[in-house]
Amino acid sequence: MNWQPAYALLLLTSTFVTYIAALGIGCFENRRKKKICLVSSLVLNLAILFLFKYYNFLSSNISMGLEACGLKIDIPEFGLILPVGISFYTFQALGYSIDVYRGTTKVERDFVTYALFVSFFPQLVAGPIERSNNLLPQFKQLHRFDYEAVMSGVKLMAWGYFMKLALADRCGIYVDAIFNNVDKHNGGSYLVASLLFPFQIYGDFAGYSLIAIGVARVMGFRLMENFRRPYFATSVGEFWHRWHISLSTWFKDYVYIPLGGNRVGRLRNYFNLLVTFVISGIWHGANWTFFLWGTLHGILLCIEKALGIGKQKFTGINKFFHWAVTFVLVCLAWILFRANSLSDAMMVIKGIFTNPGVPKPEYANFIAIGMAMTILLIKEFADEYQWPVRVADSKSWIVRHVYLVMMIAYIILFGVLGGDQFIYFQF
Repeated sequence: MNWQPAYALLLLTSTFVTYIAALGIGCFENRRKKKICLVSSLVLNLAILFLFKYYNFLSSNISMGLEACGLKIDIPEFGLILPVGISFYTFQALGYSIDVYRGTTKVERDFVTYALFVSFFPQLVAGPIERSNNLLPQFKQLHRFDYEAVMSGVKLMAWGYFMKLALADRCGIYVDAIFNNVDKHNGGSYLVASLLFPFQIYGDFAGYSLIAIGVARVMGFRLMENFRRPYFATSVGEFWHRWHISLSTWFKDYVYIPLGGNRVGRLRNYFNLLVTFVISGIWHGANWTFFLWGTLHGILLCIEKALGIGKQKFTGINKFFHWAVTFVLVCLAWILFRANSLSDAMMVIKGIFTNPGVPKPEYANFIAIGMAMTILLIKEFADEYQWPVRVADSKSWIVRHVYLVMMIAYIILFGVLGGDQFIYFQF
């Protein structure tokens, strides 16, 4: 409401529609009437999402297509600003409606409690996209002050702020300078920016998720894990088991499985995978870059499935090879995700291979990025391989608190404190 008061009505509308639909599903015995309630909820919520997020994109592309065929038709466009968090709270509310229809979640009859579930402030604007059977029951529990929970939440927040301010925003200085002016740079700068963006978006989004989870933990609530060291993945399939877990599992449960999942023939299974990831790409934004990004991941997953990659555990050189191939493929796909247009993406990819050159020097910033990445990698390796040495979770009270003080000092000294918004706020 502070940003755009009228858009708070969209959140209220989505909340009210899914609340009434769930009551209807719970009241009716007739299966057909239950389905009408569910479909009504889906249509109304997705219609709002389409209007604000996709209508102008679709109308402009239809106009261009008709013009290419010699037909000049002016399709009206609306000057609408994309409401913050609309994709996240819409999916969270729709997940509740579907779960009530399936019988996996009980109907919440208290409107205030349900409204709190949809608008829970830590994860409202950028997730994690919570499930009703995890978060709703927690609102009915008595939460007393718990020092251990508070300190656990504060440590998560501190690491989240480190990832956002000391890593992501540092990388963003260079990445934005290159991708927002691709015609002024060479292949060397493209390559460095393309290697930094994966860490920018990881630090940005995983950092926000940790802050949200940490804030909730301080108040006694437990939100689901949203990232699990995705760049350690040895296949694209494993990457999606580690990246934006709340969204990937949402699409699995509410799109992939209803389409038939892997319980169908091989070709239909590939089709289900591709459709799911195309929709996932479009969810991220109304741009052909996101469409191709999702499509590319869908194709890669189909290829992996056809080759049987991901079913076995890799070790030694074999593991390193599969990790390297996965990391390169994911980084190439991120170029599509970050580029402002398809032409920019093609220029960057082509320039990396055909226009070598010395990257634009930003030595002080690169040193700060290198320091942050070193700290990140040490912690990620320690967590991934369960090293016995623990600093943040040390048994020593002094070590734990010294860690927090040093982390806060590092963020203040080396973090970018300009207040830029999180990347996923735009989705």
